[in-house]
Amino acid sequence: AATSRVFAFRDARWAPDPVLEPSAAVRTPQPVPLVIDNGSFQTRAGWASADPAVPAEPLLRFRSLAARSRGARGGAGAETQVGNDLGSPEPLRWLLRSPFDRNVPVQLELQELLLDHVFQRLGVASQGCVDHPIVLTEAVCNPLYSRQMMSELLFECYQVPKVSYGVDSLYSFYHNRRQNWPCSGLVISSGYQCTHVLPVLEGRLDAKNCKRINLGGCQAAVYLQRLLQLKYPGHFAAITLSRMEEILHEHSYIAEDYIEELQKWRSPEYYENNMHKMQLPFSNKLLGSTLTSEEKQERRQQQLRRLQELNARRREEKLQLDQERLDRLLYVQELLEDGQMDQFHKALVELNMDSAEELQSYISKLSLSVEQTKQKILQAEVNIEVDVVDSKPETPDLDPLGSEQSLEDVESINEFEPLFAEEQPEVEKPVAAVQPVFNLAEYHQLFLGTERIRAPEIVFQPSLIGEDQAGIAETMQYVLERYPKEQQAILVQNVFLTGGNTMYPGLKARVQKELLEMRPFQSSFQVHLASSPVLDAWYGARDWAVEYMTREEGWITRKDYEEKGGEYLKEHGASNVYVPIRLPKQAPRTAEALAPSRVLASSTGNPCEQA
Repeated sequence: AATSRVFAFRDARWAPDPVLEPSAAVRTPQPVPLVIDNGSFQTRAGWASADPAVPAEPLLRFRSLAARSRGARGGAGAETQVGNDLGSPEPLRWLLRSPFDRNVPVQLELQELLLDHVFQRLGVASQGCVDHPIVLTEAVCNPLYSRQMMSELLFECYQVPKVSYGVDSLYSFYHNRRQNWPCSGLVISSGYQCTHVLPVLEGRLDAKNCKRINLGGCQAAVYLQRLLQLKYPGHFAAITLSRMEEILHEHSYIAEDYIEELQKWRSPEYYENNMHKMQLPFSNKLLGSTLTSEEKQERRQQQLRRLQELNARRREEKLQLDQERLDRLLYVQELLEDGQMDQFHKALVELNMDSAEELQSYISKLSLSVEQTKQKILQAEVNIEVDVVDSKPETPDLDPLGSEQSLEDVESINEFEPLFAEEQPEVEKPVAAVQPVFNLAEYHQLFLGTERIRAPEIVFQPSLIGEDQAGIAETMQYVLERYPKEQQAILVQNVFLTGGNTMYPGLKARVQKELLEMRPFQSSFQVHLASSPVLDAWYGARDWAVEYMTREEGWITRKDYEEKGGEYLKEHGASNVYVPIRLPKQAPRTAEALAPSRVLASSTGNPCEQA
C-alpha cells in the first residue's frame, strides 16, 4: 500500500429530486404497481412493469428524513423539506425527524410526508386517490399496530386499490436466487438500525426462529464519531455524522480475525502503509495582519460607508411604515370630522383605541416621529456630501464619523468597535510576514488507523460499545441449534448476506471463518453476497409485482381491509407470517354460574323484608 494517503471529504450536497412525468405505459392498459422500498435509511420508489418503456430501476432514492422550519420573521409560514430537498443534513441536524423507531414506522404523519414526496415527484395525481397498486416493504415480524396504521394511511388517505407487504431481505433473497440455488437458506440482513438472522425453509420464512440484533450502520457511525472526537478534541464540531458515514462506506473494512488484525496495527510499518489521512477543510489565512496603515484606514472607511448605507435604509423603511400608519389615522380623523360616527367607532375598535383624544395623541406623536425621521435622512445626506467633498486622504487623523453624526449611527458603529480598534503608530515600522509555526493542512487531518476496523466490528462484538447483546456469529449459532442436524446442513448451504451494512470488504470472509469454527469437521457450507445489497430489495419487490400483477395472491384489497381490519396480511413467498389478533372469549353464563349471584343479591336485601 502507498504511504501517506490523504483523502478529502466530499461533503456532497443532495440534489433536489425533479418532478418526473410518468410515461403512458404506466397507465395503459391498466395502472401498473408502484414499488416502494420503505427503509429506515433510504426510501426507493419506482414502477413495476414488463414494458421496456418503463425503467426497471428505482426512479427516486432519498433519505427517510424530514425537517420542518419554524418560518421566517417576515410572516412566512413553516416550510417542510423531505429527503434530497434538505440539501445537507448537518445544518439541520437538530430539526431532522424520521418516521422510524429502529426499523418500524411509528410516526405516521412523517410517513405521510414521505409518501406525498414520492407521489408528487413521480407525477402521480394524488388529489383524491392514487389508483396504482402499492408494493411496500416492512420490517421482519412487523407489529400489527404498525401495519394497521400503514394500511389505514394507504386506504383511507390515498384510496389505493390494493396493497402488498413484503420483507425487504426476503425480496433480495429471491431476486438473487439462481437456478441451482435451494429454496432454503439462512438470510443475514444488516441495515441502518438492525441486523436480522432469518431462516428460510422450503421457500417460506420461519418466523418463530428469527432473531434480531439492535445494531447497524447508525450505531457504527455514532461509535466512530465518538472515537474520533475523543482522539481529536480540537476538531469536535468538524467530526460530523455525515463524514463518519462517508468514512464507513469508503475506508472501513471487516477484519477476518480481529485480535490478529490489531496485532498487525501495532507494527509502525504496517500502520504507515495502511493508515488513511482524512483532510478536513481549513483556511490558509494567517493569524497575523500584514496590512499597512493606509490599507487599514481605507478598510475602516469602507465599513463606515456600509454602516451609513444600512442606517439610511432602515430610516427609509421606518419612515414608510410610519407614514402609512399616519395616513390611516388621518383617514379615521376625517371620518369624525365628516360626522360618520358609526364608521369612526368601528375604525377605533380596529385600531384598539378608546376615544378621539387617544386618536389625536397618536396622530401628534406619529407626525412628530415622521418629521424627525425626515430631518435625520436629510442631515445624513448632507453629512455624506460633506464627507465626499471635504475628504482628504493625505490626512488620516480626521474624524471619520463627522461632527454631526446621529446617535443611531454612533450606536451602530460602537457595535463594530473591535473591528476598528487599531492603534495609530507614531512611527511607521516595517511589517514582516508572519510565518506559520506548523503545517495547517496536517493539523486538520484525521489519522484513521484501528478505527477503520473498530467501528464495523460492533456487529460481531456489541460489547465494544457496551451493548449486552449477541453478535452475528453467536446469533447464527443459536438459530442453527434450534433445528435438527439435517436441516442445519440445508440452511448453511445457502447463507445469504444482504443489506447496506454488509458492503464492508472482508465481511464474507469473516462469516465463512465463523461458520468454519462452529460447523462440524469437514462439513460443507456456502456464503453468498447479494449482487447489489442496497437495491436488491427493490429489484426483488419489482420482480414479484410483475409476476403477480394479475393474480390475487399476496394482494390486500380494500374489501379485505374493511372486512378483516388494517392488520390483515395476505401471505406470499416474501412476506411475513400473518398472526391474527386473538381476543379471549368470555365464558357463557350458565344457570349454575348465575345461582350464587342470586343468593348474594338476596342476602344483601332489606333486613325487614328478609324477616
